[in-house]
Amino acid sequence: MTVANNQESNKEEIQMKKIVAGENGSPSRIRRMLLGAAAIAALVPAMFGGVAGAQAQDYPTKPIRIIVPFGPGGLADITMRLAGEKLSGILGQQFVVENHPGAGGVAAANELLKSDPDGYDLIVMSNGTTIATSLFKNLGYDPQTQFTPISTLAWFDLGVFSNPEGEYKTLEDFISKAKAEPGYLNVATVNPGSSQNLAAEYFRKVAGIDVNIVTYRTSPDILAALIRGEVDVAIESPTAFSGALENNQAKLLAVTGSQRNPTYPDVPTAQEAGVEGYEVVGWNALYTLAGTPDDIIKKLNDAMFEVAGMPEIQKRFMELGTSARALTPDEMAAQFEKDRARWAEVIESAGIEKR
Repeated sequence: MTVANNQESNKEEIQMKKIVAGENGSPSRIRRMLLGAAAIAALVPAMFGGVAGAQAQDYPTKPIRIIVPFGPGGLADITMRLAGEKLSGILGQQFVVENHPGAGGVAAANELLKSDPDGYDLIVMSNGTTIATSLFKNLGYDPQTQFTPISTLAWFDLGVFSNPEGEYKTLEDFISKAKAEPGYLNVATVNPGSSQNLAAEYFRKVAGIDVNIVTYRTSPDILAALIRGEVDVAIESPTAFSGALENNQAKLLAVTGSQRNPTYPDVPTAQEAGVEGYEVVGWNALYTLAGTPDDIIKKLNDAMFEVAGMPEIQKRFMELGTSARALTPDEMAAQFEKDRARWAEVIESAGIEKR
């Protein structure tokens, strides 16, 4: 580079510094532009974070909808309506329950997917959802990626029932007979792929017995078959058979949970009766859309813990044959995956055809 060119370059550099700094110490137009742009860039994250924080702090400002994928009068519907009343008192807004039954929960899921991830539309999911992910070829939605958990509410187990007039007074009696006469005894459940049906498949595997699983359309059909002696035992919800228990039409041999059912404290668990490792527990939980702000999820989760701990809720749920217990979102996600993996294995080993 020549001396002349070098001097010219230095002049241009000095001139640019003067422009940016401004003559006589006053800010130049370019400097003001640069400073303004930098200030805006610095404010943008704070502005959006502040809006999100304000939304979570003010939430809720309008009624909240709970979408139930079952018809009115069922356990999920009743328990969520009870919880909704308490949640309204805690959060100061009405919780409105809407029933969208059908298609294995797909109708309810599609209804939620129409909404925004703002915490004003919630959905009830159950252990049945974990079954559906493996039972259907195309469920139509992904509950683990499109939705996010808030908390469980209701927990319930199933029961193994016999005819009070029959030969099985304990679960051990039935298992001993099944091992002595493989392929001879019958276990009744409702429809193939239901929680009860898969619980029977799982029971057969864990207990190491060869029995026939016979499916019926409804719980009354199962009870009638048990009374007539067409089946040896049945696996059904104690709530569904509560009337039969009161009228001595059925005998509860064992429950499938990890702990004794508080409604039937004298009845052992299947594990206590010798079926080591066997546990089937159903649950209902609140979920919402993925992408809902974490602060809103936490506010709802805190409220669910408060509801589940209320003595009146505990008492009413026990009367319904269930128990109230909340989980954190992380615990709920782990519970979902645990159940999904187990039922996927049961469905595959049982050779149940996907729908």
